[in-house]
Amino acid sequence: MFSFDNKVVWVTGSSTGIGRAIAVKFAENGAHVVVHGNTNKVEAEKTREEVSRKGGNSLLVIGDLTDRNQVNRMTEEIRNKFGRIDVLINNAGTMIKRVKIEEIEIDTLEKILNVNFTSVIHVTQSVLPLMKEQRKGVIINMTSIAARTGGGPGGVLYAAAKGAVSTFTRGLAKEMIENNIRVNGIAPGVINTPLHDRYSTVALREKMASNIPLGREGTAEEVAGAALYLASDLASYVTGEIIEVNGGLLMD
Repeated sequence: MFSFDNKVVWVTGSSTGIGRAIAVKFAENGAHVVVHGNTNKVEAEKTREEVSRKGGNSLLVIGDLTDRNQVNRMTEEIRNKFGRIDVLINNAGTMIKRVKIEEIEIDTLEKILNVNFTSVIHVTQSVLPLMKEQRKGVIINMTSIAARTGGGPGGVLYAAAKGAVSTFTRGLAKEMIENNIRVNGIAPGVINTPLHDRYSTVALREKMASNIPLGREGTAEEVAGAALYLASDLASYVTGEIIEVNGGLLMD
């Protein structure tokens, strides 16, 4: 159904979870995939190996997305190997920790904002010159249902950062229209990934799942499906939109 033959797709934060699922799905549909990792190099290499097994021409880049110099270096590595970037998926992000507002320390505040929002700006700014040269491109930003609900217990800063990503997505879409670059977002709900394994208790996950109309957590592959659509020509008239993938937990 989808064809990304000879398209170069960079998926940030693709060591595990949603990022890995997206990278593999694009490889299955003919894309050259750039896998990215930072601290979890072992898992990032596993993703790259799986991409290669699916037939995709792969590249692994390692670096801290909150460091602009490292981001520029990774972009240059991609340019040197492929000469282009057709699709950028700003997927990297994490909760860092659950903490109540009155207990938030400055370093925690900065880490959460930098990892989840500032990194998106760094990568986007680094990639845009290449997309403008091509006169075409697709950017997909991973936000969250938390951007609209305020997040779960102790998750307000993460939610606020993702809210910033959602707003950035809409604003960037307006700016990039003249360059033929489409910008959209995906807002996952409760998805069965290492993020929830790390930051949500079993009791909290069961409670969240009980409120989902479809009666279960989503899978990373189900989120990947939305990414394939938004990156494809089927979505050629879609920009500035955010697709909710949440099993009916939040409906417009």
